[in-house]
Amino acid sequence: MGGTDPVVDLIAEVVEIDRAGLTRQTLLSDIAWDSLAVVSFIAAADERFGRTIAPKKLASCQSIGDVAALIEGAG
Repeated sequence: MGGTDPVVDLIAEVVEIDRAGLTRQTLLSDIAWDSLAVVSFIAAADERFGRTIAPKKLASCQSIGDVAALIEGAG
């Protein structure tokens, strides 16, 4: 997948880390993905993508790809 990935970009912003090393295969446990990040991501995803994500579903995600699937399947 070339170019930018808006979900990966948003996660990098939320957890305040460099986007360069992140892919959809990156595990959330390998980055600063905590309860504050979850809440921040929910608000940011609503604003940026117009998607409302259930906190329970987001909390069950293991990788950035899982989060992307939620965003892309929401609504």
